[in-house]
Amino acid sequence: MQRRLTRRSVLKGAGVALGLPWLEAATDPKVKAPVRLAALYMPNGTREDLWTPAKTGRDFELSPMLAPLKGLESELLVLTNLWNANSKGGDGHYVKVSGWLTSTTITKTLGVDVSCNGISMDQLAAQKAGRVTPITSLELGVAPVTTGVDKNVGYTRVYGSHIAWGGPTSPLAREIDPYLVYERLFRATQPPSANAAKADTALLDRVLEEANTLRKQLNAADRHRIDEYLSVVRSLEQRLERTNRPEGRNWKPRAPLAEANKPPVTPKDFAEHVRLMMDMIAVAFQTDTTRIATFLFGNEVTNQNFSFVDGVKEGHHTVSHHENNAEKLEQYARIGRWHVAEYAYLLNKLKAMPEGDSNVLANSIIVFGSGFRDGNKHDPHNLPTVVAGRAGGRLDPGQHLTYGPDSPLANLWLSLLNAFGTPVERFADSTGPLSGVLLS
Repeated sequence: MQRRLTRRSVLKGAGVALGLPWLEAATDPKVKAPVRLAALYMPNGTREDLWTPAKTGRDFELSPMLAPLKGLESELLVLTNLWNANSKGGDGHYVKVSGWLTSTTITKTLGVDVSCNGISMDQLAAQKAGRVTPITSLELGVAPVTTGVDKNVGYTRVYGSHIAWGGPTSPLAREIDPYLVYERLFRATQPPSANAAKADTALLDRVLEEANTLRKQLNAADRHRIDEYLSVVRSLEQRLERTNRPEGRNWKPRAPLAEANKPPVTPKDFAEHVRLMMDMIAVAFQTDTTRIATFLFGNEVTNQNFSFVDGVKEGHHTVSHHENNAEKLEQYARIGRWHVAEYAYLLNKLKAMPEGDSNVLANSIIVFGSGFRDGNKHDPHNLPTVVAGRAGGRLDPGQHLTYGPDSPLANLWLSLLNAFGTPVERFADSTGPLSGVLLS
């Protein structure tokens, strides 16, 4: 790279963003393609009356909310009657989002002692499979972490900004700048030089030393915040060590990634920002720089302005509390369909990326959903949930599957961990794999 990306520049940020051209996969068709896993979270629920397809089985037709997925029906599993029992209590939003991929009940707290009381399914997969790629997992969003206390419900707002948890007290830091994501992906595909590795290690050691010195001068709350920061730095250190080991250098990207393809400008608006992040996930999976990704379309309780969508003039959270007002319900539906359309954009990008005699989508598991159904009721029953992809032939898509009332969402996570190639006997409150999802 002409301008070498240092650890300090990663930590500080650059404040610029990019658009990508799409590359054809340059893979050996004789080498079995890896399976990828992504989970995309839509905040504030959905129009429940427009979500569920009328028919079940393989001849289902897309519902009004799922209409943007037209043409992708054969790649979809639409799942009805799943719920997260462990998010039923607590508040309307925070328990649902931080408990979505963990299927646990988060600890109610106003500040530093955050805990989801578990590990998210993506990170369980990362523990088992993430070491084979330069980047263990990719956590993405479009908004900074929300801080402070939501006095209406007595929870720290930090919970609303995380779906990926490395452990009970470890919400994973998200990257929200597409420019930095691209540079991180680019650097991971380049062979490390000995001098660069030594310089980065020395810089990282200095950061750790300075942070530990500062820690001794702080009160308990600030020490906790420093500890969270240090956990991120140590994660960078571990990734650096793995990349520079001989076995790490044996990894090769499955498709080229050129530094010259970086777009030069920051996202002009929210829609462009989201689209760039969809691009980042696609190129990360195409190159095999990582096989695991999560993305938040927005922090929970977001009141993002969606006036760029025809017919919408109010914020997302405002219209989600529709109180059955016809005008708000229509805006709520339009916002929901916009989210589904962005999901469809990612799926079509992955499907258009050849991989041997198949494509990247066919070798992926791409989940889309929310932690509750209707924004007016904050109901964790019958969660809006779609899975796309075939996991390299392990999933059986092209179906709308309906289960008995209140079937555990954790059964889906158990099934997807199996399909990803990191099976576990049990996950959270699971009772067994979901019928019809996996090919025997």
